[in-house]
Amino acid sequence: MSPTPGHTSEDAAVRLILDLVARGEADSRSELAARLGIAPSTVGLRVQRLLDAGLLVEAGDGASRGGRRPRVLRLAPDSGVVLSVDLGGGHARIGRHDLSGALQQVHTFDIDLSDGPVATLDTLVPALRELTGEHRLHAVGVGLPGPVDITTGSVDQPSRMPGWPAFRVGEHLRASLDVPVVVDNDANLAALGEHRAQLGTTGHSITVKAGTAVGSGIIVAGDVHRGATSAAGDITHTRIDGSGDIPCSCGNTGCLETVASGASLVRQMRERGRSDVATTNDVLLLARDADPVATTLVRTAGTHLGQALSGVVNFFNPHAVFLTGSMSASEPFIAAVRSRVYEACHPLATQTLRIEAAVTGADAILHGAARLALDSLEFSATAA
Repeated sequence: MSPTPGHTSEDAAVRLILDLVARGEADSRSELAARLGIAPSTVGLRVQRLLDAGLLVEAGDGASRGGRRPRVLRLAPDSGVVLSVDLGGGHARIGRHDLSGALQQVHTFDIDLSDGPVATLDTLVPALRELTGEHRLHAVGVGLPGPVDITTGSVDQPSRMPGWPAFRVGEHLRASLDVPVVVDNDANLAALGEHRAQLGTTGHSITVKAGTAVGSGIIVAGDVHRGATSAAGDITHTRIDGSGDIPCSCGNTGCLETVASGASLVRQMRERGRSDVATTNDVLLLARDADPVATTLVRTAGTHLGQALSGVVNFFNPHAVFLTGSMSASEPFIAAVRSRVYEACHPLATQTLRIEAAVTGADAILHGAARLALDSLEFSATAA
């Protein structure tokens, strides 16, 4: 777990101890010292910070292993929660998580991002307060459907978010909620949530969010890799051979999103006279019922995505590629992605590669936002 920008490595070390105890992977100072490979005295100082902050409690004595009986560590009953937010074009999903990251409750409601940031976020705040209830709120993680400058918590050159560019989402919410608020692109958060659920804090993966639009995130050694301008991992605007000259929202033509997204499938079905098709799910339902045109389009979309991914897999050599979003529910789509990647990549790059649907499903962004919020917690200033 690397430090969140602006926080210290000591914060990260204390957060790791909190995470291990919260997840039940260690329950005493001696177990933590053995697990982390650091001196018991160092573990003791870091545990004390968590005890002083009211996040951990000592819950009696554990079993002896030949010496003193260790004091058992547990999350405090009132240790508090973090909140997660997934903002889409027409909806918001918010979640409440305990300090292990476990999702306790989800609330979904309609919004319209075209109303602008102030109106949208001011609608969000009462819902976040209601979800918090009587719990102690530590931090909020927010996923936005566009490129994000994480140093400012603002959207940078979004395609479909009028009025949002340069608006500091994190600062606006923090002023209302009085807790740290961290913001990132929704595909990065989906990648973080899925990776931590499947591979923990080690390993490398790519997660592709394939729904109405296409987005992707890269995880290196358990953390989001954002690149120099927070654009790393975005395969959305990769030029696809044979895609034609269909205009893309980025200003170019023939991008992956124009031939492999749910919106592109709807457009192609309607161009073939299927005026009854209005959503990605309409296309997927037709494919599930063996409609030949829909099935072909879904498979072709998977092949296009596999083409875009093959170069990334060859270059990056990840442990896994996870697929989330509505398209990931289609086995023909996933099979086409696999087939193209395995065909186009070097055998060493695919020797142990997993390509599969994400286990976190529709909650991937919420899980990632919660992990980002937990990774933002500060302890270095807490009295020992």
